[in-house]
Amino acid sequence: MELNVSSTTRQYLDNLGNIQTQLNKAQTEVSSGLAVQQASDDPGAIGTIFEDQAEIARSVVFDSLFAREKLGSTGLGQGIAIPHGRIKGLARALGAFVRPRQPIPFDAPDGKPVGQIFVLLVPEHATEEHLQLLSELAEMFSERPFRDQLAAATDTGSLHNLFATWEPRS
Repeated sequence: MELNVSSTTRQYLDNLGNIQTQLNKAQTEVSSGLAVQQASDDPGAIGTIFEDQAEIARSVVFDSLFAREKLGSTGLGQGIAIPHGRIKGLARALGAFVRPRQPIPFDAPDGKPVGQIFVLLVPEHATEEHLQLLSELAEMFSERPFRDQLAAATDTGSLHNLFATWEPRS
């Protein structure tokens, strides 16, 4: 039986392009008029993405992500982290993919610093959707070719396309 990306995940990924950004080693990328600073220099940079693009206060984003991180690291290993949190009043799941200029420590199980971060915010009571999205994101990032393609992507359109067209391996 071939697995397909769920309609929930597909809808989520379709919305992803509205708040997505990437950082590369050479320069700060600009997406939707938003310049994001190196994540390791400014921990609030991720919150700024959601504040500017989805009108969620950066302090709310930070508090949600920090509360989850206190429970245990969301670093997966292989240079990947999927910090996630619940936001009261959020209508639908939102996410942003970020590549810091330099990998950052994230207390991942393999001890490696993180160079690819996918931030996921979900509505406060979206338990099933939250778990489904996390599962599918973890599956995506478990595939080395997918991680390599993300690392090689040079613009936000290419990044969005990689997420939107990803299919699970049979």
